[in-house]
Amino acid sequence: MSTIQDPNQLPWNPDSTRFPSRKELPKLPGAPEDAAWVWGKDDAIGRLNLLTPTRVKAAIQEVKTGEIFRLDLPLDVPQTPAFGREVFQHNIKELFPGVAYDDTYNLNTQSGTQWDGFRHFGHIESGCFYNGTKPSDIYGANANLKCSIHHWSTHGIAGRAILLDYRHYANTNNIPYDPYTPHPITFADLNACAKFQGLDIRPESQGGCIKPGDILMVRSGFIERYNQLTPQARTEGAERTQFAGLAQEEAILDWLHDSYFAAVVGDSPTFECWPPKKEHGYIHQQILALWGMPLGEMWDLERLSRRCRELGKWTFFLTSAPANVAGGVGSHGNGTAIL
Repeated sequence: MSTIQDPNQLPWNPDSTRFPSRKELPKLPGAPEDAAWVWGKDDAIGRLNLLTPTRVKAAIQEVKTGEIFRLDLPLDVPQTPAFGREVFQHNIKELFPGVAYDDTYNLNTQSGTQWDGFRHFGHIESGCFYNGTKPSDIYGANANLKCSIHHWSTHGIAGRAILLDYRHYANTNNIPYDPYTPHPITFADLNACAKFQGLDIRPESQGGCIKPGDILMVRSGFIERYNQLTPQARTEGAERTQFAGLAQEEAILDWLHDSYFAAVVGDSPTFECWPPKKEHGYIHQQILALWGMPLGEMWDLERLSRRCRELGKWTFFLTSAPANVAGGVGSHGNGTAIL
């Protein structure tokens, strides 16, 4: 039975089949414009609420071949992380010589394949993070567990994912660009890519392929290009911090919101075109702080995309296990696709 969510009936019912558009969002007292803090005053998982048992059970039907694709890069890749982040360090600890060993990690969760948690990036103008979280909730003497990454971990991430292989579409259609430049991928580009793949990326309620709770994955070609570069060129690219990604435009924002993705994932260090155009700001604000949508970056979509092309199948079952760290800001991805 189809159920339409009333924008003003709070908290929302995550099992609804049709949700309000961005333009229909309720005006919430004390919240910035465009905020979708609609799942309850104590909510800490945002759009992951859409991953209900009903939807997860339905998503299992996407498994056809049973092939498994791990989507994390090695923890020491990239060798030079962007934005001056720390390099992964791995050490072996000898417990009993010749008998037993441990290992220790020193890891910045934002250096490689990652989830940006709701504590990672706030709404600049209001100073708020998702669902009214303040900087003092995250850091300092009064820090607490509000919107900590461990809430995602205890809920779990599993559902239907859909891949838009923009890099392959661009290469096939003579649209040259370097993933290490701020090449903007517009909604028109994604729509053309989807049609090339045989997909209709309108929401299901409008007759399209996108179901509430789907996990969007966009391949822009960063990993492919990284693997082609020399170590020196990789370092220079990390220092420039210029990357292809989704364009900062209203059409992209409307589509990302109105499709009701449970999460979005890309293969670049920033997901959105970087640096953003000043007049449009950062999409990170809407995705994380305003809408509570988990954001994955630097996921390895290379092997998966090749197999999807061979099968002509662009949807699959996806599972991820974020780190269970109370107070955590982000996490390595721990993502697996099953075709």
